Amino acid sequence: MITFTLIMEMKDRSQLLTEQRNPRTLNIDCKTTLEIIDAINAEDARVFTAVHKEREHIAKAVDLIVTAFKDGGRLMYVGAGTSGRLGILDASECPPTYGSDPGIIMGIIAGGERAVFQSIEGAEDFPENGAKDIQQKEVNHRDVVVGITTGGTTPYVMGALFEAKKRNAKTIFLCCNKETTPHFDVDIIIRPITGPEVITGSTRMKAGTATKLILNMLTTATMIKIGKVYENLMVDLRATNAKLTDRAERIIMTVTGVNREDAKKLLEAAFGNAKVAIVMQKLGIDYPEAKKRLDAQGGFVRKVLE
Repeated sequence: MITFTLIMEMKDRSQLLTEQRNPRTLNIDCKTTLEIIDAINAEDARVFTAVHKEREHIAKAVDLIVTAFKDGGRLMYVGAGTSGRLGILDASECPPTYGSDPGIIMGIIAGGERAVFQSIEGAEDFPENGAKDIQQKEVNHRDVVVGITTGGTTPYVMGALFEAKKRNAKTIFLCCNKETTPHFDVDIIIRPITGPEVITGSTRMKAGTATKLILNMLTTATMIKIGKVYENLMVDLRATNAKLTDRAERIIMTVTGVNREDAKKLLEAAFGNAKVAIVMQKLGIDYPEAKKRLDAQGGFVRKVLE
């Protein structure tokens, strides 16, 4: 409990970089509309350098997640406000894009489902609620929990990370301040220093952009490493609507060289699985054999074709 007490006692956050005033935008309220847009754009450009500097830590985090998935574990994002919503967004987009099980990547937000659509700011102040949400998800040693708190002080996130650590899960701390670090061990810290915001303290801006970029990297790189991508094509996508069906057919056409009508027939014969359809056509085999060979190679199309 001492960890939670220390977090709650941080009344003055003025020393945090993300809470300081940006000298480059002090007079933004006097600018023309175009000048305001240019100022925001110039600040956003700084985000990419900050994220790039963290690439080694991001890569280590990806390797942790890949290992977890191979061991039957899950990836969980935990955050409050913008951080929580970004985690939920990233998690929800993986199943249609990569055909991943919805249960292996999930986002948890302070305040629950209602907080996704409506600000519930007080929900982030209670570390015990973060711990409780981790308990309810039955987090264990196979899982990876990413605590997202751009300021690095959110009690809810700290409580969740602390509980995850107690349960021997792998823990990743993602923040945008150099002044904040958990008062307990975590496996990896990803710390893009994005600097003061355009509007003081509005971390939905640069810090939020950095968070989105990093979460994209974590899941995209992981999906590539577990065989969900062939070349740069999302061959494991779920053809659940017209757009995705069209994309699946075009992927089959691109890899195999068949026309649209044949791609459609192949996709149907593969029960909507573009990956299997590609192997069927390239190797001249039926669905059961293609599925068998893919399973034997961990789902990697390249390994099967080579």
